[in-house]
Amino acid sequence: MKISIIGMGAMGLLFGSIITKNCGPESVEFLMDDARYEKNCGKKFTCNGEQMDFRMTKFSDATPADLVIVAVKATGLEDAIKGMKNAIGENTAIISVLNGISSEQMIGDVHGYRNVVYCVAQGMDAMKFDNELTYSKIGEVRVGLTEKVDPQIYKNAVSILEKTGINFIEEEDIHRRMWGKFVQNVGFNQTCMVYGITCGESMIEGSVAFRTLIAAMREVVAIAHAEGIPLSEADINQYIELASTFNKDGVPSMAQDRINGRYSEVESFAGTVIKYAKKHNIYVPENEYLYKRVKEIEAEY
Repeated sequence: MKISIIGMGAMGLLFGSIITKNCGPESVEFLMDDARYEKNCGKKFTCNGEQMDFRMTKFSDATPADLVIVAVKATGLEDAIKGMKNAIGENTAIISVLNGISSEQMIGDVHGYRNVVYCVAQGMDAMKFDNELTYSKIGEVRVGLTEKVDPQIYKNAVSILEKTGINFIEEEDIHRRMWGKFVQNVGFNQTCMVYGITCGESMIEGSVAFRTLIAAMREVVAIAHAEGIPLSEADINQYIELASTFNKDGVPSMAQDRINGRYSEVESFAGTVIKYAKKHNIYVPENEYLYKRVKEIEAEY
């Protein structure tokens, strides 16, 4: 079994550490461009204080894998899609654990939808600063059979996930689950970044941040309905309850971006909400506000 991961951020290191522990270091490699290879090769990474040695491979030296996990930031997805071509064989399953609802389409447009297993990663509270990964919740991935993926490739992906020790659940309606996770990301990620607060602080009822969070999530529910996805207030409640189990002092990925001075996934979140809102003539003032504030914050880097 050969698994290739693209992206050495919090999500990539989390999955890499799980696979290494359960399947051995020879089962997993990190793929990257030449510049990142020169930067990362030989570096020591720690996962919850435990040192991990990961195998790294240049895109140009990659060979077909059984499973490719795409775990880059949305801002690096286009480069990753181009770079990973040597790792994609006829029967390679591709899983994207990116936030948002568009990465599968972008990958499928280039490498073919028959290889793309639609996936949602949720419930993890991993944070990475420098070369150190910390987390208290390992979370899970949700996968589902779609009309475009090859059924045998989907079965192979499920079999591989069983061996890796990654928690996973098969969804009957993966599209609905993806939109549900989108609700959470649009609310929590953007709110924590804009206000510079932790997950716990974002959920203080009565606060401006909590009102922003809920309003942004409800706007996603509205555009989901316009797209034929039956989300409701119950989905918002579900993700609020899930977030309440996270480390209250932790911060989601966009808030980590602000701390590290990196450009964020705002185009995948508020940017996508605004695009769908224009399509369906729906008002989304909270996401328009969040989009504007994130851009102002990033302009100060």
